[in-house]
Amino acid sequence: MDETTEYKVRKLASDRLGLDLSEADRKMFVRQVVESYLADQQSKPQPETDAAKQAEEEPEEEEEEEEEERKRKRGGGAKEYDDDGDLIICKLSERRRVTVQDFRGKTLVSIREYYRRDGKELPTSKGISLTAEQWSSFKKNVPAIEKAIGKMESRLK
Repeated sequence: MDETTEYKVRKLASDRLGLDLSEADRKMFVRQVVESYLADQQSKPQPETDAAKQAEEEPEEEEEEEEEERKRKRGGGAKEYDDDGDLIICKLSERRRVTVQDFRGKTLVSIREYYRRDGKELPTSKGISLTAEQWSSFKKNVPAIEKAIGKMESRLK
């Protein structure tokens, strides 16, 4: 269960139940069930056989808790996911958004346009997906991009 996403749970339940769980209200229900399950799992005491394993994982858990706390302080409270289960980082406009997704085992930052069909938000081919390495390079060069934009704007005035 450590590597299962909300999307995978929803997809599996949808297949087994023969229901379409991709509608917004049903997605919220699945999210509540998953969060309830995770909360129950965290509140249960660990068996004694896992004591050594737990001692090894404590530093990692503390780091994860600290990271989650930092995210909450930055305003990262309730996370929003799209119809494919991808984390929506921000909406640039009504039709454009930035998401983080897992594609063939790679984490991608996707900036693209979306359209609505049958009540679902679907991605268009208009956009770009960057690997973590490409995103890092882009992020490092943002000041140079801003400087170039400033120069171009000053020429137009």
